[in-house]
Amino acid sequence: QAQLVESGGGSVQAGDSQTLSCVDSGRTLSQHTVGWFRQSTGKEREFVAAIFWQDDDTRYADSLKGRFTISRDNAKNAVYLRMNNLKPEDTAVYYCAATVPFARGQPSRINDYPHWGQGTQVTVSS
Repeated sequence: QAQLVESGGGSVQAGDSQTLSCVDSGRTLSQHTVGWFRQSTGKEREFVAAIFWQDDDTRYADSLKGRFTISRDNAKNAVYLRMNNLKPEDTAVYYCAATVPFARGQPSRINDYPHWGQGTQVTVSS
């Protein structure tokens, strides 16, 4: 059964780096645009980054450009989110999400992603 599973969350100090992983045992992620989103307590879920199925082109939230990097490893059927110089405001539950296969749309639009993982908590302490 297809299921997105995130891992790599935890508690870190401000300035640290952390890499989140997203895998799926029942879905070939290279056929999907995969996005990372996050949700802080009391806030709406927001777009972080996405990687396109067509050419591995990437998109980022403007506020996160330069600190976060999304990538994929097709051999491992995984998508990663590398987060550098973490700040307390990065504290959130991070979710990976996948579009339907070969979809074209807005990478930051939540409704374009019908498949979601359960999320992984990232906590950044000052």
